[in-house]
Amino acid sequence: MNDEAMADRQSIDNADQTRQSFSDKWSKNPDLVFHQTLDPKSSFQAWILERNGWSSADVLKRHLKGHCRILDAGCGNGRVTALLASLAPSAQVVGIDQVDLTPARENNKPFTNTSFLNVNLREPIIGIDSFDFIYCQEVLHHTGDAFASFRNLVEILAPDGEIAIYVYRRKAPAREFMDDFVRERISSLPYEEAMAVCRQITELGRKLSESKDEMEFDEISALGIEKGRYTPQRLLYNFFLKCYWNPDLSFEDNAVINYDWYHPVQCSRHTLEEVRRWFSDMGLRVLWENQDLYGITMRGRR
Repeated sequence: MNDEAMADRQSIDNADQTRQSFSDKWSKNPDLVFHQTLDPKSSFQAWILERNGWSSADVLKRHLKGHCRILDAGCGNGRVTALLASLAPSAQVVGIDQVDLTPARENNKPFTNTSFLNVNLREPIIGIDSFDFIYCQEVLHHTGDAFASFRNLVEILAPDGEIAIYVYRRKAPAREFMDDFVRERISSLPYEEAMAVCRQITELGRKLSESKDEMEFDEISALGIEKGRYTPQRLLYNFFLKCYWNPDLSFEDNAVINYDWYHPVQCSRHTLEEVRRWFSDMGLRVLWENQDLYGITMRGRR
């Protein structure tokens, strides 16, 4: 087998592993943060809204008014599909993903304006009418070629339509190294064995979170540490190792969120300049952009 054939084989293997990783995640945790996403008081809904430049669900509802066809690309268990459907009840909201869509369909039974299809974003999307709003967040970096998948979505964006994406940001060098170090060691493990490792990492995050004391740091450019005040858990999480912990979730849900980061082998990270270039190359006008320590959000229009 020549080098090109080996690379193609590896790409297929990586895609299969990533698809299986998310299939296991959603089939075993079908309601993961579903209800929190629909709860206006939840930090999960606030994070979705604020990173996109919407100060409240009412603001997003007004933004979606008049939209007829909305796409949730990479819908998982349908949590954002449900949020969009609840805020745009007169629109047709379609969720697409490669995983088993049973959890998404079950979760969205209360919403009569939703439907779901199995679609691979890495391939041209055919047989589907265009959409005037496309939401694709926490997804493109798992496709093996984020820009190619983005381009496929833009191809089904209606004239004057809007697309909103979120991709992982390239992080501090020590964090990048440790994330890949752990991922290399658990990505080949079956779900329960990988979760055993993620539970240990989750316990580290939980114990560190017991300390609420903040330390103040000046910028340490060589380590990618930004100036600011951090608790021990946030210092480690932001710049050295993802050890997610949210006290509003169960221990197991926290562990699944760590699994979501470490287990899928396809997990690209990007820069703000790179994402801006995607929009420019596709002839999209940027309406909003936001970069935090974890990711890049950008909305644009044809």
